[in-house]
Amino acid sequence: MVDNKEYFSSHQSMNPKDILIEEFNYPLQEKQIAKFPLKQRDKAKLLYFNGKEIKDEVFSSLPSLLDSDSLLIFNDTKVIYARLFFYKETGAKIEIFCLEPFEPNDAQLAFAEKNRVVFRCLVGNNKKWKDGVLSSSKKEGEKEIMLLAKRLRAEDECWLIEFTWDGDKSFAEIMELFGVVPLPPYLHRESNEEDKEDYQTIYANYDGSVAAPTAGLHFTDKTFQDLKQRGIESSFVTLHVGAGTFKPVSTDTIGEHSMHIEKIFVPKNVIQNLLNHHTKTIICVGTTSVRTIESLYWYGRKIIENNGDYLPLDIKQWQPYESQQTEISSRQSLEAILNMMEANNINYLTGQTQLIIAPSYKYRIIKGMVTNFHQPKSTLLLLVSALIGEDWKRVYQHALENNYRFLSYGDACLFLKQ
Repeated sequence: MVDNKEYFSSHQSMNPKDILIEEFNYPLQEKQIAKFPLKQRDKAKLLYFNGKEIKDEVFSSLPSLLDSDSLLIFNDTKVIYARLFFYKETGAKIEIFCLEPFEPNDAQLAFAEKNRVVFRCLVGNNKKWKDGVLSSSKKEGEKEIMLLAKRLRAEDECWLIEFTWDGDKSFAEIMELFGVVPLPPYLHRESNEEDKEDYQTIYANYDGSVAAPTAGLHFTDKTFQDLKQRGIESSFVTLHVGAGTFKPVSTDTIGEHSMHIEKIFVPKNVIQNLLNHHTKTIICVGTTSVRTIESLYWYGRKIIENNGDYLPLDIKQWQPYESQQTEISSRQSLEAILNMMEANNINYLTGQTQLIIAPSYKYRIIKGMVTNFHQPKSTLLLLVSALIGEDWKRVYQHALENNYRFLSYGDACLFLKQ
C-alpha cells in the first residue's frame, strides 16, 4: 500500500527554473486512470476548491458554483484523426502520426487542401521504411481512394511527409477516412468507434489538435443552457494541442525543460469580452485555454513596450519571468491589443505560445479554471500549482482517497483563486 502522505509532504522552490520536477510526483496507480469516459458526460465528479475548502460535487452542478457575471473561456479546437497506417509489401506496418501542417502551414488551409499537403510527422517503425512511397487505399461505395505518403526529409525529431491523394476530398475528409483517433498513450488501448465522438468536445470547430482539450469533454448542451440561464457568458479561442502536451519532463529541474510551442487563434470579440469582465470572474476551461488567455497579457505588454505598434504574437517560454517589473494591469494590456487590432484592421489574432506557467507565476487575467486531473511530474500540474499553490497536494490526495477518476477521460476540478 502506497502512503500518499509521504508523496505530498515536500516543499517547492519559488524560483521556477530551480523547481525540481520530483516535487510534483504523486502515486497514481493504473486502476485510477479512466480508460473510458462515463456514458453521460456531465455526471462526472467535480472536485471544487476555492482556496479554503474542498467539496465533492457533480459536474452538472458547475453553473450553480460560479458567479452569475462570470465569463467562461473555451478552446474550440477539433481533434484530427492523426494516426495513419501504411503497410509495406513486406508486411511491415508503418505508422505516420501527423503533428502539424508544414505546407501550407496554416491549419485551416491545410485541412481544406485537395490532392496535396506536407505535414510534420512522427514515424513509427521508421527503420522498415527504407525508401519509396507508401500507399493505402479505402473503398467508399463503388469508388476506391488511394492515399500516398512520401518522406521528404528529417527535421528535428520529425519527418516532413508529403501526402497526395486522388479524388476531390479535402485533407480533413481524407484523415477521417484513413485516420485513427490519437488517444493518449497512457490509456494503453487502441481507439474504438465510440472514441470518435467521446474524444471530442461538443463545441469542437477547427481541425488541428492531436489531443482533446479534455476539461471540455464534460460539457453538454444542458450545461450550456444552465450557464446561459445563470447569465454566465461564454467565449471561444483556439489552441491546437500538439503531441508535446504528453511530453514528460525528463530533466531534474524545470529550467532545463523545453516547453512545446502551440498555435493559437483569438477573435477580436474575445478581447472585448475579456475587457468587459476584467474586474469580474474569468474562468478558463482547460489548461490550453489558460495558456492562451495568459499569453494575451504578455502579448499586450509587448505591444505597450513597442509604443502600440503591431508585433507578431509569439510568446517565449520564460518571458513572464524575465519581464521588467513595471506593473501593467490586465485592462491596459487588453486595451493595447484591442487598439492595435483596430488600428491595423485585424479581426483575428494568430500566433504561437511557448509559455510555461509554474509556481511563482502571477496570473494576470484568469481567476479560476475547470480542469481534469493531470499526470505526475507534468507541466500541467505546475500550471495548477501556480494557481492554488501547495494546496494542489491536499486536493490530489483527497481525490486519490475518494475514488476520483484521473486523466483525459476522468473527473474534473473547479479551482478558484482567492
